[in-house]
Amino acid sequence: MAADKTLTPRDRFSVPPMAMIAGVLILAGAPALYYLDRASKQPPPPPPPLTGAAKAYVANLRLADVEMKANESYMHQSLVEIVGKIGNAGDRVLDVVEINCVFYDAYGQVVLRERMPIVTKKMGGLAPGENKSFRLAFDDIPESWNQALPQLVIARIDFS
Repeated sequence: MAADKTLTPRDRFSVPPMAMIAGVLILAGAPALYYLDRASKQPPPPPPPLTGAAKAYVANLRLADVEMKANESYMHQSLVEIVGKIGNAGDRVLDVVEINCVFYDAYGQVVLRERMPIVTKKMGGLAPGENKSFRLAFDDIPESWNQALPQLVIARIDFS
């Protein structure tokens, strides 16, 4: 006659050690992943405002021949281009000029604000009395945009 072996509660519900380790790692890692995910979604700090000298110099900059063109890209997306010229009527050499392009909807609400360079040191800067052409391309303007030329605001000036 075979001996009956009685099962204790410990024998019935034993958890393999690897499963326990995996469970602990998951419980410990979840808060870390949550924190990293939230930290990556925070917007970058806003760029600094114009300095006093740059604010005073803005009156010497001239935007001219500004036009907006719409094209279709190879991916069948709408590509909006703003082309124009910037002139330096002042007496200082400029290394960098950045511009804020502010797009609005039909109700006057801002739908996109994008800061882009129109003069860089790599382009050779902008000397006094000089004019340079610029081209700004946008492929991510929201559908609610009012289709009008955006507001163009000088956002940064760096002097040589």
